Amino acid sequence: MATTSTIPTAPSASAVSTVHLHQASWGAIFAGAVLALVAQVILNMVGVGIGLSSVGGPAADNPAASTLSMGAGLWFVGSGIVAALVGGFLAGRLSGKPVAATAGYHGLVSWAVSTLVVLYLLTSAVGGIVGGAFGAVTSTLGGAGSLVGGTVQTAAQAAAPSLSKISNPLDGIENTVRQQAAGQDPQALRDAAASAVRALLSGDPAQKAQAENRAADALAKAQGIPADQAKAQIQDYEKQYDAAVADAKQKAKVAAEATRSAATQGAFYGALALILGALAGFLGGRFGAVGPAVAYGTTRRA
Repeated sequence: MATTSTIPTAPSASAVSTVHLHQASWGAIFAGAVLALVAQVILNMVGVGIGLSSVGGPAADNPAASTLSMGAGLWFVGSGIVAALVGGFLAGRLSGKPVAATAGYHGLVSWAVSTLVVLYLLTSAVGGIVGGAFGAVTSTLGGAGSLVGGTVQTAAQAAAPSLSKISNPLDGIENTVRQQAAGQDPQALRDAAASAVRALLSGDPAQKAQAENRAADALAKAQGIPADQAKAQIQDYEKQYDAAVADAKQKAKVAAEATRSAATQGAFYGALALILGALAGFLGGRFGAVGPAVAYGTTRRA
């Protein structure tokens, strides 16, 4: 009985050529990423110069901080797209691939590498140093280093005045008690009355009645007024405190909602910016694809 043996055959020339055409050239990818990073730095420095030139002295008619913040964010995104396009073009050209899609993938991966480098710098100690170095400049421009960061920071700046007004309502009431009792009692009585009112407003609600009586007695002694009049003042203080607490809660809610809305918009804008950058890198790689004659080092004869 005859036996047959299978002899492995060498891959065909067309198969080898196909693998070579679609093989990744990491040298070209890293070169494109480096060029993209340098191009973005240059464009951002140009943006900083333009922004500073638009800001004058205190008496000048300067643009609003929100306008500068949004402009800086848009410039950052635009410079990233242009840098991705340039880096992708170099990656596609240095890859030496005559296939446009393969060269485009080189540009896309080059954009991904440069994006990872930027994210690493922003989330590492190096990013803290770089952020500190550019902090003074970006604060002059409205505090926007990127579209996401600029949007969130703008919301925080808008909410800051409201949050700064949310003070402890007990402080104002305690000062009122001290002022009304001033000149009619020793310091010890004024302190006792203020402490009693504070204990009433911030104490256990289950012991409210007892705290009211103690506060009314202390206030009556401090001001030299009847107990009924002191109790009426105590009730007025309670109404002021409740109104102040409700107002503080409302302001905090509004500020939190503004920050949340801005953060949501910033996240969507950041995702859109990344998508546009990826598309620019891919298109740049396609534009950088070499012709077949250049790829194989041949010339066409007449």
